[in-house]
Amino acid sequence: MQTVNADVIAITPLTDIIYKVTLKPAIAAEFEAGHYLQLVLGEKDKRAFSIASKPSQQNELELHIGTSAADSYAAQALDHLRHAFEQKAPVELEVGLGVSQLRIDCQRPIVLLAGGTGFSYVKSMADHLAEVGCEQPVLFYWGVKEESALYAKTEMEAWAASKENFHFIPVVETPQDAWDGHTGYVHQAVMQDITSLEPYSIYMAGRFDMIGIVRDDFIKHGAIREHMYADAFAFIK
Repeated sequence: MQTVNADVIAITPLTDIIYKVTLKPAIAAEFEAGHYLQLVLGEKDKRAFSIASKPSQQNELELHIGTSAADSYAAQALDHLRHAFEQKAPVELEVGLGVSQLRIDCQRPIVLLAGGTGFSYVKSMADHLAEVGCEQPVLFYWGVKEESALYAKTEMEAWAASKENFHFIPVVETPQDAWDGHTGYVHQAVMQDITSLEPYSIYMAGRFDMIGIVRDDFIKHGAIREHMYADAFAFIK
């Protein structure tokens, strides 16, 4: 873990309730794709957020923070960042946390699975894989409740178009009539598309209750527990 101060460069709305926060650390921030950071609000008050930027961007960190009315954890963190931005004051970060970072193994195909703003966790991995040049299939599944929540759909379609082995599969739980893609729960779309998950390395981010269900269903569908990664595993049975 590395403790750094960072300036808040920008806070940009991605949807009505999700914001992109751009931070410039005072020194290069060292982390791996899939790591998270903690925003220090106080000595005993630290808020964890996945790092959306890729490791080669050590001088600029990107966070995606969702602030629904029911999520005071994230809303208070965003208020702290806004205050720092307005005051031109640095914030304190603890960078390079987590145990579910990307393992570079160019032999095993990869499933990246995100629910909602869990997108930021796997986005860092997707961008890093584009840099390192592995040729195994990478399937990026992003599940949201409504199509309007696919705030990076155009960006990820461009990512998928950049290499033949990259595939982006958005999944909308409650679609409108015009939607012609996958529907329902995101992990069920994975199981519909893939006969057996045995050969895959799987990286997952989303609500803790969701990740527990996904883990158990994927194991029944052939996934090997040792090749499944999610920091939520430390907090669920």
